[in-house]
Amino acid sequence: MIPARWLVIGLLLLVLTACAAPSALPAASSSPASPTPTAVEAPMHPTLTPGGPRVLVVRDPADVPPPIRRTEPTTVEVTLTVREVVAELAEGVTFPFWTFDGTVPGPLIRVMEGDTVVLHLVNPPENHVSHNIDLHAVTGPGGGATVTTVAPGETKTLTFKALKPGAYIYHCAYPPAPLHIGMGMYGIIVVEPKGGLPPADREFYVVQGEWYTSGTFGQPGLQSFDSAKAQAERPEYFTFNGHTKALTELRPMKARTGERIRIFFGVGGPNVGSNFHIIGEIFDRVYSGSPETFVANEETVYVPPGSATIVEFGTEVPGRYVLVDHALWRMLRGLAGYLEVEGPERPDLFQGAPSAGSGH
Repeated sequence: MIPARWLVIGLLLLVLTACAAPSALPAASSSPASPTPTAVEAPMHPTLTPGGPRVLVVRDPADVPPPIRRTEPTTVEVTLTVREVVAELAEGVTFPFWTFDGTVPGPLIRVMEGDTVVLHLVNPPENHVSHNIDLHAVTGPGGGATVTTVAPGETKTLTFKALKPGAYIYHCAYPPAPLHIGMGMYGIIVVEPKGGLPPADREFYVVQGEWYTSGTFGQPGLQSFDSAKAQAERPEYFTFNGHTKALTELRPMKARTGERIRIFFGVGGPNVGSNFHIIGEIFDRVYSGSPETFVANEETVYVPPGSATIVEFGTEVPGRYVLVDHALWRMLRGLAGYLEVEGPERPDLFQGAPSAGSGH
């Protein structure tokens, strides 16, 4: 007899092979509890026509929930709704995103150590695929994925206690999990220590991801997910917040000199980590878990796929600061963002002078 484990492996390979076809995506299983989705023709989504409405999944980096100032645990209710939507990935390029609440990343969830979190996951009936959620802040089987699988038209509820402070990724883990992540289903949950994090003047929310499209970089039109490129880890695009121009032309971050900045930064992946760096800045503090264990004066921070971190720094000198992954060729595939800092010049800290013979 063929061992059962080889039958399972063979079935998984068949599913992944079916997903490799540019025109095919997995649809909802006939049984919501089934661990392996079947492959069918891709659902027909409305296409975007030239001159038509511009649809974006870009998450505004300034869209951050208010800081926590309480000291006693409470019950926090969170509702996330799955949205399957065709939207821009780059100018002239569209993609059938799967999202939490219609944006990439999904909303920043902010709770406190000791809180009881009641999370409702909604999959509207107009969707085509089953989904779930795995929160890396959860202690329990599947990070919650085992009890939150929702077919179109269903809602499931997960209740958990936030035990340990830190910044954590959440993502869809419905099989094949890397496909759902690669379609845009990820975000960050922050568990603050009792009393909250130290005050900051501005907070921002940025998540990096990579995209495996059927067409080559810059090829216009509606693209589909390319499983072969994903398995080879050869993305066509890299983005901050779901679009190649999300943090440059569409939603650049803005601050003033003398302010303390905090960025909740994560990597959805599914495959590639980030060497996060802001050109012209030094991170005063970097911490992924407890803020008590921060690293001081860091230039570049490696954040693995499926991880999140928090960076803090001051803004002393005005100007444009560029967010990058210091694997810098990725800038040519869409990965850059701007922090625009306004305020008085600081010649005591930074100034330029013309070179001798420059004619200026």
